[in-house]
Amino acid sequence: MMATNPDWCQPLHVWRAYFRKWVAVPDPMAQMLASVMFDLRPIGGAARLFERLQDETLDMAARNSIFVAHMIGNSLSHSPPLGLLRGFATIRSGEHKNQIDLKHNGVVPVVDLGRVYALIGRLQSVNTRARVEAAGAAGVISASGARDLIDAYDLIAETRLEHQAWLVKSGRTPDNFVAPADLSDFDRSHLRDAFVVVRTMQSAVGQARGARQ
Repeated sequence: MMATNPDWCQPLHVWRAYFRKWVAVPDPMAQMLASVMFDLRPIGGAARLFERLQDETLDMAARNSIFVAHMIGNSLSHSPPLGLLRGFATIRSGEHKNQIDLKHNGVVPVVDLGRVYALIGRLQSVNTRARVEAAGAAGVISASGARDLIDAYDLIAETRLEHQAWLVKSGRTPDNFVAPADLSDFDRSHLRDAFVVVRTMQSAVGQARGARQ
């Protein structure tokens, strides 16, 4: 995304201006770009340039309650596929009828939560798992909540990868859609519990959003 786009091949002062604009006017495009760019990491050159930008940006963004509230709202746009009585809410029609999307309704909600925790706590980690661990250590979320969310994330990600590996071995194109009926009772139960954890953590951050508004 960045190496092929001249918009992102810019000196430090331009990047500072980008983030100032996104934080000051958090419209949907700004939220999307900020979410992606909060995952920046250096792979070469002078790492101190990145470190300065990251420190300044996290501080600026965390102090802007409106921006934080928008980022929290954006993180709640993808919900775990749970219906009434903790059953699965599967896709109702189309090519993936009676299936669930393990990427957009499983992995992405946790990734978004990790970004919010990093923003609120001004945490420098950019890996989702590391962000959740750091959030627990820093008191952004409870230690038990961090452990539960990491376990849920690992289970969802593992289920997704196992499904994709099975498709590849079967000579089919890998995707993110799994039919709960194809899982064992044991796997369905644990996957459902993982989604409940994600929903619980989303509810908690949603309540924090209300307190900030």
